[in-house]
Amino acid sequence: MSAADASPLIAALSAQPLFAGASADDLAAAARLFRRHRYGRDELVFARGDPGDYLILIEAGRIRLSVMAADGRELSLRIAGPGSIVGEIAVLDGGSRSADATALDAVSAQILSRGDFERLFETRPGFARGVVRMLCGRLRDTTDQLESIALYRIEARLARLFLGLLRQTHDLDTARSAPLRLDINQTHLAEIVGASRPKVNRALIALEEAGAIRRSGGEILCRIEALTGIAEAEDGGL
Repeated sequence: MSAADASPLIAALSAQPLFAGASADDLAAAARLFRRHRYGRDELVFARGDPGDYLILIEAGRIRLSVMAADGRELSLRIAGPGSIVGEIAVLDGGSRSADATALDAVSAQILSRGDFERLFETRPGFARGVVRMLCGRLRDTTDQLESIALYRIEARLARLFLGLLRQTHDLDTARSAPLRLDINQTHLAEIVGASRPKVNRALIALEEAGAIRRSGGEILCRIEALTGIAEAEDGGL
């Protein structure tokens, strides 16, 4: 990988909790080990139970993480967008994949093998701090998700989800509104926020009536201030 090709990757790695705190030399060493890979829309990236022999840094596109119940029902867990890392847990603990990963659209990604990551971890102690930060971040995310389902109305849960997805690609401190394209149906959306499909449909209508979103085809125009107010109100803000 040339220096010109490595520079954007180094910047992306430095923004990741997994690599935060690593020196510039450590980041450059890590960047040299990544390899670009592309996935087509709807392509299975990896399946639950597969060996966890690599992690993925998403450059463009989105990957949906989900699990399948024994009765055939699918539960969507997370949508990871540009700048997100997926598959890192299995790389860290040496176990198998805990969920299916499917490309929602064409995905460009950088892949780091488990063997290369383990060698980095063993020879460059600066990466250890990042692992702790990443695991703590995952625990916080899980806590937030459980809190949202337990304490917040469905409108607030949707607002929190939309804002979280938008933060992957937009600076919400400056944007007044931003477009969001989910490319998942309301059933999958309901699974992510822990509600039924009819309730999600009613909540989307309520968010529209409140002026927080406007739907047009497969795109949702999100009004940041209105969504934030709803997301932060335990009664749903409506």
